[in-house]
Amino acid sequence: MKTTNHDLRFKNINIRVLPNRLWMLSIVVLLGSCSLLSAKTFENQQSTPETQKTIEANPVIEPPRILASSGDPNFVVKVVQSAGSAVVRIDSSRTITSRLPEEFNDPLLRRFFGDTIPQQRQRVERGSGSGFIINSSGQILTNSHVVDGADRVTVTLKDGRTFDGKVLGEDAVTDVAVIKIDANNLPTVPVGNSDILQPGEAVIAIGNPLGLNNTVTSGIISATGRSGSDIGASDKRVDYIQTDAAINPGNSGGPLLNTRGQVVAMNTAIIRGAQGLGFAIPMNTVQRIAQELIAKGRVDHPYLGVQMVTLTPENKERLKNIAGDRLNLTADEGVLLVEIVPRSPAAAAGLRPGDVIKSISNQPVTKIEQVQKLVENSKIGTPLPIQVERNGQILQLAVRPAPLPVRREG
Repeated sequence: MKTTNHDLRFKNINIRVLPNRLWMLSIVVLLGSCSLLSAKTFENQQSTPETQKTIEANPVIEPPRILASSGDPNFVVKVVQSAGSAVVRIDSSRTITSRLPEEFNDPLLRRFFGDTIPQQRQRVERGSGSGFIINSSGQILTNSHVVDGADRVTVTLKDGRTFDGKVLGEDAVTDVAVIKIDANNLPTVPVGNSDILQPGEAVIAIGNPLGLNNTVTSGIISATGRSGSDIGASDKRVDYIQTDAAINPGNSGGPLLNTRGQVVAMNTAIIRGAQGLGFAIPMNTVQRIAQELIAKGRVDHPYLGVQMVTLTPENKERLKNIAGDRLNLTADEGVLLVEIVPRSPAAAAGLRPGDVIKSISNQPVTKIEQVQKLVENSKIGTPLPIQVERNGQILQLAVRPAPLPVRREG
C-alpha cells in the first residue's frame, strides 16, 4: 500500500543493476504527475495547376492513423461501452505503527504524565487506484503497489456497488496483484495478445485518475519492449509498453485497451515531468503472473545475487579511473559484475566482482537486460551455465538460481 499520490521509489529487490545513464536515476514513478499533450491539427493541402486537364474520378483518401485499424471514428465510444463496466476503483489503507522517540521516555516526563504517554504512535496511509475484472465470480487484477501491505481493500464497481476485497497475492517484481470480491455475474474485460502489439496502434486507457472515476483517455502505442533500466526501474523484470495515452495518479492497475476492447496491458508508471510518456505491463506478463498468484499466492523469481553494469567504453574508463590497478579489466564488452551478494547462488558458484559475463546457456550477452531475461526464464535449482572472462581467461561456471528474497517496505 502506498500514499495517495503514489509518488514512490521502486524497491531494490531484484538483480541489482547500475544504470548506464546516470540521468535516468529516480525519475520513474508509479503514476506520478503527468501533463496532457496539446492537440495538433494537420491541414492537408492539395494544389491544382491550371494546366491540369484530367481529374481522378474517385481519389483515395487515406484515413488518419488512429482510425485506420478500426475503420470507425467512434471506436473509442464502443470500446468504453463494452469494457468500461469491468473497470473498478480500488481504495486501500494500512496502519503504520512506529515507536516514539527516546525523549518521551525521559524520567521527568514520566513523573508528571505517568503511563499516559504512549509507547507507540500510529498513522493510517490511504491510497486509490484502478483495476479490471477478469472473472465473473470476482477476480480482479491491479498493481501490487496499489494494495501492498493494505489492512483493508475496498472495490467500487461502475454501478456504484462497493465490496470488501481480499488480496489473493501480489508480486512486487512485476507489480501485479490479484484481488477477490464476493460477487457473481460480474462484467469482465476480454484479454488480448500483447506479443503482437505494434508502435502506432490506437489504445484506450480507463481508470480513476486523481479521484475522477471512469475517466477515458486515448492515444497510441509509442514503443514496445522498454526495459526497466530504460525507464530507471532496473529492479523490475518487465518489458514495458510505452504509450502517450494520458495516465495519472489513480490510473495504477487500470487497463490499456486495443480498438477491439481487449485489455493488452496494465497501466503502471510514468516519468516525472514528461508529457505523453506512460508505461504499462504487457498483458501476457500480467496473465502469467496472475495465474501463479491465484494458484499459490506468490511468484518465485530466479535469483543469482549480483550487482552488474553493462560494459561500455565509457563505463570501462570510468571504472579504471575509480579502481586503478585494483581492476584488471581486459574485456571490451559484456556484463561486468560489480558486487556479489554474500551467501547467494552467485557466491556459491564462485562468481567474483570483476568477472565479465560473456554468455548464459550458450547465448551471448552484452547488456544487463539480456542477463535479466535469461535468469528470469531459468529454473530455480537447475544449474545455469555462465561463461565469464576473468583476468583475460575464459571460465565456465554453473549457478543454481534460488528464489528471489523479496523485501517489503514496513
